Amino acid sequence: MHRSGFYLLICTLALFSCGEKSVPKQKIEEPIKEELVVQPEPSMFTDSLKTLYNSIGLVEVTDPRIIVDLRYTTESNFMGMVLYDTLDCLMLQKEVSERLSLCQDLLDSLHPGYRLKVFDGVRPLQVQREMWEALDSIPPLNRGKFVSNPIFGSVHNFGTAVDITICDSLGNELDMGAGYDDFRPIAFPSKEAYFLKTGELTKQQYENRKLLRKIMRSQRFYNIPSEWWHFNAFSRLTCEAKFEILLDETGNHQWWVSPKIPKSDSLETPSDSLLQP
Repeated sequence: MHRSGFYLLICTLALFSCGEKSVPKQKIEEPIKEELVVQPEPSMFTDSLKTLYNSIGLVEVTDPRIIVDLRYTTESNFMGMVLYDTLDCLMLQKEVSERLSLCQDLLDSLHPGYRLKVFDGVRPLQVQREMWEALDSIPPLNRGKFVSNPIFGSVHNFGTAVDITICDSLGNELDMGAGYDDFRPIAFPSKEAYFLKTGELTKQQYENRKLLRKIMRSQRFYNIPSEWWHFNAFSRLTCEAKFEILLDETGNHQWWVSPKIPKSDSLETPSDSLLQP
């Protein structure tokens, strides 16, 4: 092909390509991703069960200011296992629930934004027995400092005791120098002076415990010597006179008269066993 013919062909092709309309690329729309909504598991604590609990004066604590973190509904407890199969809400005697809200009122006035946080309320006697047996490596004399002997029952079993702490305005638990269900002596209110002296318990940790006791005592909740978190609203004798004991999670209950607690199985507390856990 002559050079002139070759140039003519190139020009023709160029003109032809310029005359074609460019086809715009179609935008491929990505499929809309649906957000996965995790539905909360339905409560096992049915209305019929709640009615049974209500029949012995137990009510659900519904004060929105109070944080409920029932440790025995999870494995996050000293036994490392779920102990409450159905009891997944905080139940207390009505008067105790009302007094707890008044404690929150005082906390609001002293430290706006601070909130009470409850780890345990009413505890069935059946679960009390499981706890007692789980600590069988501890002699009964010492074991009673942490878990009441089920033969005598616990103030928890009547719905008149709480395991409790305080959270700051950011939702963080105040540092008490020992965690919940910590069986070490540093958790004992009765040994705070010693651990302050050794420096193992800081002044701030001690002040946090004092604040908790101040708040709770304002409504006649009293602590025990071996657990900074445990507070009783009534003595054991008063509980037995006023309330029925919760036997198990299914709501079985009865009036209860415990045997006289021998000195070998009681804490160094008033004879009324006011401070028994």
